[in-house]
Amino acid sequence: MADLDFSELAQNIKTWSTELGFQETAITDADLSLYKSHMKNWIDKGLHGKMSYMARNLEKRCDPEKLLPGTFRIISVRMDYVKEAGNSFEGLYKSQNAYISRYARGRDYHKLIRKRLQSLAKRIMATTDQFGYRGFVDSAPVLERALAEKAGLGWIGKNTMLINKNAGSWFFLGELFTNLPLPIDSKTSNHCGSCSACLDICPTKAFIGPNLLDATRCISYLTIELRESIPTEFRSAIGNRIFGCDDCQLICPWNKFAKHSEESDFSPRHSFNDIELTTLFSWSEKEFLVRTEGSPIRRIGYECWKRNIAVALGNAKTSYKIVNALQAGLQDHSAMVREHVNWALSQHN
Repeated sequence: MADLDFSELAQNIKTWSTELGFQETAITDADLSLYKSHMKNWIDKGLHGKMSYMARNLEKRCDPEKLLPGTFRIISVRMDYVKEAGNSFEGLYKSQNAYISRYARGRDYHKLIRKRLQSLAKRIMATTDQFGYRGFVDSAPVLERALAEKAGLGWIGKNTMLINKNAGSWFFLGELFTNLPLPIDSKTSNHCGSCSACLDICPTKAFIGPNLLDATRCISYLTIELRESIPTEFRSAIGNRIFGCDDCQLICPWNKFAKHSEESDFSPRHSFNDIELTTLFSWSEKEFLVRTEGSPIRRIGYECWKRNIAVALGNAKTSYKIVNALQAGLQDHSAMVREHVNWALSQHN
């Protein structure tokens, strides 16, 4: 390994990464000590809600070497995913239609990015037999945004998203932990300035302050992570959002620089970018499983899917079609779904 030119290898890694479909690649060390206190404080305040996995393995999350012994560098990559042009709020104005977060409208990104990372690792392995590594795509206790920020792929904005001044925030992240002593890249500066658009637009006022999110109020948490009844106080604010929320990204001025993704797998499936709530609510569990195969939506399960749609139907403009769909939902076998259906019907009285 002493004979390797690591500066040349780092440049080759970035070239290979681009050839594999990643828009940008950068390298950083494994020291996340500056992020640990913020993470610990967030958990100590209970702002992670029911996401117990965030509290587990805190030491590993904040120290990559403890997660994968021997880790010396992290190769951080990003891949654009947005397919729709612009930052239109139009989908949120169609109350009879479902709004699904942009990242979840196509195929599940985990497998695609993991496969590309493996291909990148194979190219690196062809240069040295001393290459130890492990790839991650939002699948382990990894502070991916912190690592990407340290590597220089962007800065963590006031909405807690990683923002790149040339590409906005509509992108996925992935990492290769490695033992190779590669040269590291420089961290970029923060460019949010005095802008507070993302904090102000949040429908449920989930931001306690800049870069401080109360997940228990966040619509993404309520519709994806929470497996219980959605607190009544947030149901009206959810609107027609049945899986995630994009408001704080849609309003971000940096997203005017977002690039259109060329990945066909990220194209909307089953009209997930423009489909009526009543159509989705009528799906049987079998239909749900078939039509969400290979989709990140499937992880919430059928019961929470129906729960979310019931809330959205309660917020839709009253029509016989919507009321009839909800009345049919009163026969659902799930007590949680029936609870949300009853709430939704009460909104149309």
